[in-house]
Amino acid sequence: MPYLMNTYNRLPVAFSHGDGSWVTDTEGRIYLDALSGIAVSTLGHNHPELVAAVAAQAGRLLHTSNLYRMPQQEQLASKLAALSGMEEAFFCNSGCEANEAAIKLARFYGHKKGIENPIVVVMEKAFHGRTLATLSATGNRKAQAGFEPLVSGFVRVQYNDIDAIRAIAERNTSVVAVMLEILQGEGGICVAAPDYLRSLRKICDEREWLLICDEVQCGIGRTGYWFGYQHSGILPDIATLAKGLGGGIPVGACLAARKAAGLFCPGNHGSTFGGNQLAMTAALTVLDVIERKGLVANAGETGNRIRAGLSEALAGVAGVVEIRGRGLMIGIELDSPCAELVTYALDAGLLINVTSEKVIRLLPPLTFSAEEAEQLVLRLSQLIRAFLSA
Repeated sequence: MPYLMNTYNRLPVAFSHGDGSWVTDTEGRIYLDALSGIAVSTLGHNHPELVAAVAAQAGRLLHTSNLYRMPQQEQLASKLAALSGMEEAFFCNSGCEANEAAIKLARFYGHKKGIENPIVVVMEKAFHGRTLATLSATGNRKAQAGFEPLVSGFVRVQYNDIDAIRAIAERNTSVVAVMLEILQGEGGICVAAPDYLRSLRKICDEREWLLICDEVQCGIGRTGYWFGYQHSGILPDIATLAKGLGGGIPVGACLAARKAAGLFCPGNHGSTFGGNQLAMTAALTVLDVIERKGLVANAGETGNRIRAGLSEALAGVAGVVEIRGRGLMIGIELDSPCAELVTYALDAGLLINVTSEKVIRLLPPLTFSAEEAEQLVLRLSQLIRAFLSA
């Protein structure tokens, strides 16, 4: 593709329009979308309320910058605080920007405590973004290769290993925060155990560390709760959001509470585009539709249906290691690399993804129906069986 930087291995298809969980390509072929733009199209495609709200706002005002008050920002911050238990919000444009803000906030917190070189504990197989700081926090050498020197100030441990956290607590006095995804998306749909998260919250309280929960992929109802950390009954000090928050319009948020609230002052952080009127209108509409239509509960129920259906359809199939996840964030791990399945699925009219080489990743819209779940299970289980028997 001339004039485009070669940064993506794009599939040989282009889409012209969509409706709900279905998209149509430029040749007129229809696909069941079980990926929703990598957890972005929360309400599916062409949702009438989101389309109408965005169009109406575009006809009034798109952007004025953060030099001025924006009532939509204030409304969204209040709504997110009510849903999350957090206290304040900073709005940006993406997940990596939200995570960048979280890292800066953690360092700022450390310097306020007199720690000259604050350390953030991060996880193996984590993915937090592609800016230099978020890439440095990411636990993927393939993504980091060629961009050294990376940003210092991170110590990495195994995910779900509370003893590794305790060991760091005993020997490192410069730690200011622990940062993790509640469900690792790029890392293979790995789920943080509830007891692990509760123990982590306790250690952070005892050591006066910040607990940073990256909810960029798993937040906004995808797991069957509004936020993934709510499965464990904990409250982080910082939570980051993006992807599904805008339903397709770029928007990110860094939420703060407890020790992390009230730290930033004017001039400490900012964004030109962040939180503009169009993005805030989209996010407010997405949250309103999710709440009114009961889509958080639907994500939990439909996700359970898909996992149960796949478990039954693939029972005893050699090569299927594990089916895991929460809500509509599902991973099927095979015992060998399976990237070819993405193309086979495309040929079968199904949009999926493979991450961490061996894990089929499913991220359907929160509007996914029981009938669509049955179609997904049928099509995907047939593809997996054929692939493993070839």
